[in-house]
Amino acid sequence: MKNSFLRGMSHGIPICLGYLSVSFGFGILAVSKAGLSVFQASIISASNLTSAGQKAGIDVIAAGGTIIEMILLQLTINIRYSLMALSLSQKLDKRFTTPHRLMASYGITDEIFAVCSAQKTPLTPPYMYGMILIAAVGWVTGTALGAAAGELLPLSVSKAMEIVLYGMFIAIIIPPAKKQHSVLFVIAMAAALSVVFRYCLPMVSDGFAIIISAVAASAAAAFIFPVKDEEAEE
Repeated sequence: MKNSFLRGMSHGIPICLGYLSVSFGFGILAVSKAGLSVFQASIISASNLTSAGQKAGIDVIAAGGTIIEMILLQLTINIRYSLMALSLSQKLDKRFTTPHRLMASYGITDEIFAVCSAQKTPLTPPYMYGMILIAAVGWVTGTALGAAAGELLPLSVSKAMEIVLYGMFIAIIIPPAKKQHSVLFVIAMAAALSVVFRYCLPMVSDGFAIIISAVAASAAAAFIFPVKDEEAEE
């Protein structure tokens, strides 16, 4: 069990280092844009582990949005984690009882899902706990450091540092957009709808604008670029 836990931690170190730098940008954003404290920003990161969801949540908080907006927004952005969990459930060791599944679900992120999916052997609870622990430490620590820096740095510098989080999003979407026209279509359509809401429909809140843009772009892509059923073809 100990060896499995340490192995999970070793596999999670690269994720930890990546999270440390990216969450630094979130910490600054939480302080400069939403006026949160270091403690509040850290609690958000400790309880979420979702960069896109946290960024969108900060936007809703800064805009004074409603709880309904926040719920719908987080559901739209983070529902992919449910699909990742279902996928990983096929690789779990028999020791993964229901309590272990519930605890491990807390730490399923894009990066952890990718590393776990690449494993050739069944996933054990200690292995996933080790990876989740070190990754979460990096995410929360980076957030705390970024928030502390946001309280000390001049506003102009804090605004410039916010680009770190946006840089991560760009790095995530560019590679698949080069390979799949459907991904490029979703990105372009969502961006176009966001511009329309921003300048032509300012009465729509930021939260609902993001929700509508994401759902509309995804639905349009699903209709125009349907996924072929491999079993039907065979």
